[in-house]
Amino acid sequence: MARLGQSWVEQSVWKPDLFKGKVVFVTGGAGTICKVQTEALVLLGADAAIVGRNQEKTDAAAAELAQLRPGARVISCANTDVRKVESIKAAVDKTVAQLGRIDFVIAGAAGNFLSDFNHLSSNAFKSVVDIDLLGSYNTVKACFDQLRKNKGAIIFVSATLHYYGVPFQIHVGAAKAGVDALSQALAVELGPLGIRSNCIAPGGIAETEGLSRLVPDLDAYIARIPLQRLGSTQDIAEATVYLFSDAASYVTGTVQVVDGAAWHMGTSMGNTYPVQIINRNSEPGTKL
Repeated sequence: MARLGQSWVEQSVWKPDLFKGKVVFVTGGAGTICKVQTEALVLLGADAAIVGRNQEKTDAAAAELAQLRPGARVISCANTDVRKVESIKAAVDKTVAQLGRIDFVIAGAAGNFLSDFNHLSSNAFKSVVDIDLLGSYNTVKACFDQLRKNKGAIIFVSATLHYYGVPFQIHVGAAKAGVDALSQALAVELGPLGIRSNCIAPGGIAETEGLSRLVPDLDAYIARIPLQRLGSTQDIAEATVYLFSDAASYVTGTVQVVDGAAWHMGTSMGNTYPVQIINRNSEPGTKL
């Protein structure tokens, strides 16, 4: 079910046809946050390619997004593995063949789970890094010709987990730190070509799987957020619209944190120490 609709456009500060004629390529586009980012862009005139591994979810998301605006063209690029550059390249080729171009890229494919270091295998660590970091690199690599041709823009979906030590999120924190570094280097290298690169780092976003997994005491978490509320997927969508719009034409190499200033309070989504996991840290047999 779509979170945004025509009522959002009518009440929005953004012009209805802001992205008319533009095409956005979204990895992780069937996920909660990236889907709403795409909803905003489609409602404001863009066409879209939804990229994901799961056939059913990716097809369903594309079909739903296509209903948001009369004449919207939204295609599904299912069975795409961002860890394999040839797979993502095939999705890019399909997008250009059917939609004609790519102007914007959202690299949002990600993996996450809770694990302490002692029980996090090297393979599990590598899997998250491969999806989040290598997958982000592969996505931009495959889209590069289109981004150069159209002087496009990139948004990486990052996090705040690596701003300080967060337990049970070693794999994600390391991967997202790499994503930030990747984006900043690309901003410098690709700037002369007219390509902009930025990150959005969401905090705790309501009704997301990550929040339910990582925050055992929601009331205590909200109480430590300076703005005294959870973020919403619309908050992330609004930041996305800004960074892709001409209002941000001189903004590149930044990390746009959207978390209500939570991280300044040391309020991470993984800020508790479940006793059972701490006790396991001392058990023999580190998982390799």
